[in-house]
Amino acid sequence: MVLLKECIMAFIGTIAFALLFSVPGRYYPWCGAIGAAGWLVYRLVSQAGSNRMLAAFLATVLVIILSRLCAVRERCPVTIFMVSGLFPLVPGVGIYWTIYELVMENMDGAIQRGTAALQDAIAIVLGIIFVFELPQKLFSIARRSKP
Repeated sequence: MVLLKECIMAFIGTIAFALLFSVPGRYYPWCGAIGAAGWLVYRLVSQAGSNRMLAAFLATVLVIILSRLCAVRERCPVTIFMVSGLFPLVPGVGIYWTIYELVMENMDGAIQRGTAALQDAIAIVLGIIFVFELPQKLFSIARRSKP
């Protein structure tokens, strides 16, 4: 039940982020679904005992694959779905707590939290690079016929 609530919040948060970045309204459901799917994979892999870096990587791979498929289907730039879809995965709270620990002069805590945030960021970047190296022809299956 908690996981369902988290996915709903990821869906809503992703749409709010899409709104902030002036994504056209007709793409909101796609953006929300992509963000929620990425969060679901992140949480499931994390709960399965894998490390956070692997969870962030696999969730990013899913987000970018879905973003590329939607971009082909809707004939629009992939960044419309990618940027908002990655929103739930960005380690913003980790960066916040890293700075907090630095201000409180707790260097051990800052190093621990900063390392975790950096690992998440690196996993996200690697996931993006990995999927963008796949040829565009793989995503042409999502192309819909002209109306």
